[in-house]
Amino acid sequence: SGPRAPTRTTRLVRWPPRAGTRSQAPAAPIPGRRSEVDRLRFGTYLAPNVLPVYEAVTQEVGRRLGLATELVVETSYDGCREDRNEVCFVCSLPYVVFEREGLSPAEPVAAPVLTGERYRGRPIYFSDVIVHRDSSFRSFADLRGRSWAFNEPLSWSGYGITRYHLVRLGETDGYFGEVVEAGFHEESIRLVAKGQVDASAIDSQVLGVAMRDDPELAESLRIADSLGPSTIQPVAVSKRVPLELRGAIVDVLLGMGDDPVCREHLAFGLVERFVPADASSYDDIRRMLDATEAAGFTELQ
Repeated sequence: SGPRAPTRTTRLVRWPPRAGTRSQAPAAPIPGRRSEVDRLRFGTYLAPNVLPVYEAVTQEVGRRLGLATELVVETSYDGCREDRNEVCFVCSLPYVVFEREGLSPAEPVAAPVLTGERYRGRPIYFSDVIVHRDSSFRSFADLRGRSWAFNEPLSWSGYGITRYHLVRLGETDGYFGEVVEAGFHEESIRLVAKGQVDASAIDSQVLGVAMRDDPELAESLRIADSLGPSTIQPVAVSKRVPLELRGAIVDVLLGMGDDPVCREHLAFGLVERFVPADASSYDDIRRMLDATEAAGFTELQ
């Protein structure tokens, strides 16, 4: 989910922590890693309800590498385009779109594996089509002419894959009766739960966290269909970061699932572990985007 809603507040997480705060004890820096970089800025463009995972990664990289780190909650994609962050958590769609525009300042290095049998130990996720529990909708096919909410146009799970699905169905002349831009997945969920919008496609990780943390919300919703799977959003590292340091960052990410303290933090976002990723990991997004562009279907309707 993307950073378009104006109500988002920038939140910084720094390592080392400020005086008087509690934290995990510093680890000895990973041996054999040297770099002239002494500070890393992390930026997240993803859903607020998974923020603790990004905070945990930011702090663990700083702790393990002996570097100062900070996490910035971005409010636009300008930071991505301008390569302001050494490490970023970003949706796959803007990554692919910017790449096609000749802007590829950061490269995928890792991706999370989510907890649950449906993910089969792979770095994938789904776009779950939610409806109100009391509605008569049983599948995507029942939503013709109905109202639909999406988070923002540079979200793959909320926007891109819905366009692709409609292209596959041959439905490019207007499928929904109304399309509402909500700003965040969490807002789309709220609109459906309150019966103000009929349906929405929600990142399955974001939806899982929301329904776990709010039982009343879970009782108001039902998953009528699922789109995907798609390769999940990457952790990307700027090409400015020296290769040796980039490798050290990847080592930390891949080791977090083996550390009991880190596993507890990752579990908040339903993350089991991180696995390696690279540019080719997102070929599925490229293929689906190709199909929507070939059909000239660039705006959800």
